[in-house]
Amino acid sequence: QVRLVESGGGLVQPGGSLTLSCDISDGILEYYTIGWLRQAPGKEREGVACISRNDGRARHADSVKGRFTASKDAHENKVYLKIDSLQAEDTAVYYCAADLYFPCYAAYVGGPKEYTYWGQGIQVTVSS
Repeated sequence: QVRLVESGGGLVQPGGSLTLSCDISDGILEYYTIGWLRQAPGKEREGVACISRNDGRARHADSVKGRFTASKDAHENKVYLKIDSLQAEDTAVYYCAADLYFPCYAAYVGGPKEYTYWGQGIQVTVSS
């Protein structure tokens, strides 16, 4: 069973930083690609980062490069998404997701259809 549970969201001021965590059930990180996706109000869900099941490296969507950093702690069965220089446009529900087959590319971190298993999502609100 694949379980993903996000935490760390909340209200943040513009320019601030935030780190989201995703607790993942045992044995998943070794074999599954883990993605971070978000859905802003009125917009489609979009991928922002992924950690490849093939090489364990993180890739980031062009739209967030330089501000978003995905990482993992295999020992703790956690993945993280650090967000710096938060902007109002980053307000969204953030999801971690997993898939056994999607490899995670530098050119494409995956969208909703690439991921099979999902966390419940967590709200990030950027506002002064």
